Amino acid sequence: MSETHATITPDSPVFPPGRYGRRREPGRRRPLLPALLAVVLLATLGLAASKLYRQYGDPRYDAQVITYTEITDSQVVVDFRVTVPAGGSATCVLRARSSDGAEVGRAEVTVTAQPGERQVDARHRLATSARPFIGEVLRCRPAA
Repeated sequence: MSETHATITPDSPVFPPGRYGRRREPGRRRPLLPALLAVVLLATLGLAASKLYRQYGDPRYDAQVITYTEITDSQVVVDFRVTVPAGGSATCVLRARSSDGAEVGRAEVTVTAQPGERQVDARHRLATSARPFIGEVLRCRPAA
């Protein structure tokens, strides 16, 4: 079937008949493949998020810095509170940073709650290689 002036719009190109194969019907699309790819992508992202949450984001182990004091050229004392499961233990990573943001001290501290208690108040003297500006708790996880 060749195109005639009656079947084409004035601004569309005219192709010689049979030269470029059969023309596609406008509006005929296959949305199945993009939809399937979107479902697979969302499932993959969901599994990755779930794995990372289990590995790094356990809400049962939450830490708050109460204060950091006794700052000298070689130490900072960090007072912090950790929420753990009742009577449980946690290993927390503490860090000290200098005023330019460089890490000048790091330590892992294990704290244990009293039986039936969910919160532990702890104090740790963190040795540093230079004068710290801040002491902080990076994360807490179940004690090994």
